[in-house]
Amino acid sequence: MSDKRDYYEILGVTREASEDEIKKSFRKLAMKHHPDRNPGNADAEARFKEAAAAYEVLSDPQTRAQYDQFGHRAFEQGGHAGQRFTNVEDIFQAFGDIFGGGMFGDLFGRGRTGPRAGRDLKVVLDLTMEEVDTGVEKTLSLKRQEHCGICKGTGAKPGTSRNTCTTCGGRGQVMRSQGPFAIATACPRCSGLGQVVESPCTGCRGAGFETKKVDVKIAIPAGIEEGVRLRITGEGDAGDAGAPRGDLYCSVREIEHKIFQRSGADLITEIPISFTQMALGDSVEVPTLRGRAELTIPAGTPTGKVFRLRGQGLPVLEGRGRGDQLVRVFVEVPKKVSDKQKELLKQFAEIEKKSAGNQSFFDRIVAYFD
Repeated sequence: MSDKRDYYEILGVTREASEDEIKKSFRKLAMKHHPDRNPGNADAEARFKEAAAAYEVLSDPQTRAQYDQFGHRAFEQGGHAGQRFTNVEDIFQAFGDIFGGGMFGDLFGRGRTGPRAGRDLKVVLDLTMEEVDTGVEKTLSLKRQEHCGICKGTGAKPGTSRNTCTTCGGRGQVMRSQGPFAIATACPRCSGLGQVVESPCTGCRGAGFETKKVDVKIAIPAGIEEGVRLRITGEGDAGDAGAPRGDLYCSVREIEHKIFQRSGADLITEIPISFTQMALGDSVEVPTLRGRAELTIPAGTPTGKVFRLRGQGLPVLEGRGRGDQLVRVFVEVPKKVSDKQKELLKQFAEIEKKSAGNQSFFDRIVAYFD
């Protein structure tokens, strides 16, 4: 069992809390435990990061739904959602906008400075039921930003380099007075980087990036469910020179199967059988994801009866064993019958009529409920 604290407990909200309530609670905790308000307090910084990790998961409806269903183990494949914050600057970059007006970035002098990390990328991954059953390694082809092959991401013409911004002196910020405060804002000349390119690279025109098509391999665990989002660390866009890459997020989407429907780890299918098989009983073969299985139909089985094939479902994600396969049987009425079949059916109908006596159909329905 995971020893991580519950994300709702960390933010001090209930599991029914609205998005706005979650946002307000995180903002309150972030203000309270902000490192600049608690200098040298390692415990406050840890709580600040913990609150940010909880907010990262609960602020997104999709990851929140996964957390509600599976807890922390929902994010143990392909990376840890809610655990990407190694320092306080990561949190400012991810959530600085929710504090409004550059609250932390300006007031505490932590605006966007220095190299920027690469953007995260999102893709949808289509999986067949068979791939979900066995697990699979997929190769994704995608376009992303890579460092320019000519300037290696500096944006400067080969033989030259970036120069320190003369406006901010390389700090990436300029100070301006606002009432009793001296507020730091991103330098307008270098956009907070602290450096400028005087001789741009001819390949990327100073941007430092070029778009390339790449192949990324990702291991899909058996039993994964639709809507689960996998995180592949470091496979997003390249960041500025000296900054980390972004991450790649893959949202799983299941391709509809022709025979089976899914309910968690269980599979559901419907099998048509004849009236005589239901009346007299029989042994029939039913399809499974891994071949065929024998199903015994007892005599007198009613249409709509559901049988359970133990262990013929999908693997339990992050657990042991498999789900079951639920088989619903129903009477198949033939569209065409031979003359011999018509004769036998008429004989059967006469026998049924005699067995019912003088009761009408309505009388028999009433008697059934008495």
